[in-house]
Amino acid sequence: MTPAEATPDADAAVGILTDLRYDVAPVTPFGLAIRALEPGLRVEDIPVAPLRSLVREHHVVLLRGFGAFDGPEALSAYCERWGRPSVWPFGTVLELVEREQPEDHIFDSSYMPMHWDGMYREQIPEFQVFQCVHAPGEGNGGETTFSHTTAVLERTDPETVARWSRVTGTYQRKMEFYDSVTVSPVVTAHPVHGAPVIRYNEPTAADDDGFVNHPDLRFTGLPDDEIAEFHRSLRAALYDPAHLYAHVWETGDLVVTDNYTLLHGRNAFTSGAPRHLRRVQVLGTPPLDNPGLVR
Repeated sequence: MTPAEATPDADAAVGILTDLRYDVAPVTPFGLAIRALEPGLRVEDIPVAPLRSLVREHHVVLLRGFGAFDGPEALSAYCERWGRPSVWPFGTVLELVEREQPEDHIFDSSYMPMHWDGMYREQIPEFQVFQCVHAPGEGNGGETTFSHTTAVLERTDPETVARWSRVTGTYQRKMEFYDSVTVSPVVTAHPVHGAPVIRYNEPTAADDDGFVNHPDLRFTGLPDDEIAEFHRSLRAALYDPAHLYAHVWETGDLVVTDNYTLLHGRNAFTSGAPRHLRRVQVLGTPPLDNPGLVR
């Protein structure tokens, strides 16, 4: 952290890093893990402002070994300390658990393609807060995947980035919570500091009959015979181990992520495994109106 970036919140973040009650270590290839070293420690006792600073710097912060929230209401109340939670028809807390007959892949055990949260809504959240109520179990998959898009663009050759920058995605998706269309350049600017980021919803194979509720995706800006190579090269970069963090869930984990910079998805998991996450989206200050929402 440079002197120009030093703020009271950043100074307080340094205090967390040096607090002997926690083990603080980097996550490979990016992110930060904060583990409680004493019984009875709670996430609620850590000031939110420095945690917010750490998420903006490291993009993923894992809090592990802390006391669990009593239920979804307690999680939602905690997230209000981060900012204003996004409100959905179901409230603020999404229960991510496999359904017996899912009508959408969110509630299935299949993989979830890379995307950014809020792409189909009026406002795009800055933070995602995930609580692991129950881990899927060793060997059952279900890792949540995160790709560091600023790093992708910094480490990809300029000619390839220039080709990606010519592409615009048009995304249409209908499910029980919305029926929306959004249009976004694949390469665009971070809404706060302006660094280049990637906004992309990874296509699924049209003949993948096991994938529930395919979105309708269209990509323009390159000749038709170059679109396949665009997807191949972008996927390769997003999933490169230098840019991809796949979080292996443990029961009780709390993970806070930077939705403005990252794309995320999910690895498939064993159907019937007890994977149960809760997710709250927290808006930025001020909230970011979705620049690509058409309807």
